[in-house]
Amino acid sequence: MLMIRTASLASLLALLPAAAAAQDASDAALSAKASEAEQAAMAESMRVGPIVSQPAPAASVVGPEGVVSFTDLAGEKGTVVAFFRSADWCPYCKKQLIDLKDAAAPLGDEGWTLIGVSYDSPETLADFKAAKDLPYGLYSDTGSAAIDAFDLRNPDVPAGSRYDGIPHPAIIFISADGTVKAVMREEGYKDRPAVDAVLAMAAAL
Repeated sequence: MLMIRTASLASLLALLPAAAAAQDASDAALSAKASEAEQAAMAESMRVGPIVSQPAPAASVVGPEGVVSFTDLAGEKGTVVAFFRSADWCPYCKKQLIDLKDAAAPLGDEGWTLIGVSYDSPETLADFKAAKDLPYGLYSDTGSAAIDAFDLRNPDVPAGSRYDGIPHPAIIFISADGTVKAVMREEGYKDRPAVDAVLAMAAAL
């Protein structure tokens, strides 16, 4: 009997390193999962704009034809929506809108309708479009409802100020069936996606 107890104790002692290793592996796996969850939560909190591959938010804007949705304006493939801060006071936006003149026709050839959207009034946008002879439509979101729906509002500007309601600049590709296909942004508001990059993205979708 003593020999059996001694053998059992030895067996238990032999199993201890393996059990410890298994526990370490389990702890490491749990830690990795927790880290992944934290990173995912952080990424979501830092995300700006809609989620790619998800349905685009239901939103409408105002143009010369009245109130329209982005799918109302879609070409065969969809709509390319350039959200910009202002055609009234933002020099970087004005330059972007002029640069995008070269993108309208090639995007149309690819089946995409290009439009610009800001919180500017319809009158301000109509004046800028006419003055710069833009070959694509500019649409007004004066209450920033579409900007909010697309999770693009810049929260860093003072509430009630002239700039309240502006979006983070972004170019959103929305397919004809209303799915978000791509989101293009730059880190700084002074920088905007190059026309060549926009055309390359359209061709790839």
